[in-house]
Amino acid sequence: MPSPRLPDAVIVGAGPNGLAAAVTLARAGLHVRVLERRDQIGGGLSSAELTLPGFVHDVGSAIHPLGFASPALRDWPLHAFGLTWVRPGAPFGHVLPDGTGVVVERDLDETARSFGRDGAAWHALFGPLVAHWRGLLDDVLRPLPRLPRHPLTLARFGIRGVPPATLSARLLRTPEARAAWAGLAAHANLPLSTPGSGAAALVLGTLAHAAHWPFPRGGAQALADALAAYLRFLGGEIETGVEVRSPRDLPAARAVLVDSSPGVLLGLLGDWGTPGYRAWLHRYRYGPGLLKLDYALSGPVPWLDPSLRRAGTVHLGGTLEDITRAEAEVARGVAPERPYVLAAQHTLFDPSRAPQGQHTFWAYAHVPPGTPDGYAETIEAQVERAAPGFRDLVLARHVTNARQLQALSPVFQGGDVNGGRGDLWGLLARPVPSPTPYRTPVPGVYLCSSATPPGGGIHGMSGYWAARAALRDVFRL
Repeated sequence: MPSPRLPDAVIVGAGPNGLAAAVTLARAGLHVRVLERRDQIGGGLSSAELTLPGFVHDVGSAIHPLGFASPALRDWPLHAFGLTWVRPGAPFGHVLPDGTGVVVERDLDETARSFGRDGAAWHALFGPLVAHWRGLLDDVLRPLPRLPRHPLTLARFGIRGVPPATLSARLLRTPEARAAWAGLAAHANLPLSTPGSGAAALVLGTLAHAAHWPFPRGGAQALADALAAYLRFLGGEIETGVEVRSPRDLPAARAVLVDSSPGVLLGLLGDWGTPGYRAWLHRYRYGPGLLKLDYALSGPVPWLDPSLRRAGTVHLGGTLEDITRAEAEVARGVAPERPYVLAAQHTLFDPSRAPQGQHTFWAYAHVPPGTPDGYAETIEAQVERAAPGFRDLVLARHVTNARQLQALSPVFQGGDVNGGRGDLWGLLARPVPSPTPYRTPVPGVYLCSSATPPGGGIHGMSGYWAARAALRDVFRL
């Protein structure tokens, strides 16, 4: 039961950004109440037994390099509230068309040596950023435009991150290094020919060597639960099973922060929003969705190249040219015959997620709107080619489509887990072109979801920056 005391601030939505916003406000001494329509907190940061009893699957996100490295989350004492990070033996691997595995190691020098004649180029791409990764994240995980705190590091990032990933890939000559670069860039859910698509490759590649792409022990839910426990320690409240559809559903508070989609925000604002602001929200653009598969397996994935068992994340999709072609087809509304597949194998490093000797497997591919669930067979075929006998290990499979992802969290419109298109314009006008895009025309009402800068990814920074804006505007803190 909520306390009879009226809150200073109300957060609508208990996803990672809503929880981060709530913690930021509570750390400033405010009384905060979070309202969540589902019975389970976390949104895209949640876990469940989707296949069989005893198999813990991540409902949304699975690997959390940005969560571990986030400028906000890394400074909060979440370890005191049950959070333990698991670092896999290698951050990620990539499967070439013949089944050969390219494994990117934690150590930058070791990875560079493994790329042979591309070693110097790989080191030149990532070395300066790895050396200053905290400064890099301080600048890229904040609203644009802002004067950089680390201008030299940001300039190095921009030189390679602003051009299309296909252009930056010309620095690399070997199929192995070019494929690894493409697998990183494809996380952005954009054609690799899009300006700015190289930024995802730079950030994620830097964190592969600096943070090692960890994930929470026991499931993604552990991170959401740690944020919630910390919030309650600070005096905050969380109510689940509370649907907020209009201002009448909100308790009186000086500030309201909405961790949801621009569409949900439009409904909450009603007639209060200005016509121009409402028009911007109506025009907000989303990227392609995805089709996600969760497996309960009787054994580990039987990769043709056993070195891939050292990797927490595996990219399937072939060469740079193969991945470029597949992601371009998705953007044109065509479901690829050989899709780029992003997979995670948690139980090799965290056996608590499955019964003894058994395993989970998490995989998804980007798909055009309206792709039927039957496309799961195409995704599975990609895995089977790289791991013959995979299908023989399947005890159960659960398919999550775009419609179900949107039901999980309205910010995932059309199944776009990045919360909106991530090209350069999508970052500058997210959801409106403004130095403080979290503000709405209604005083005291803010948007704090991944539809605001810095966009998608489990880092909590959208909620953090929205809360900082509210602290300045409303509470003069």
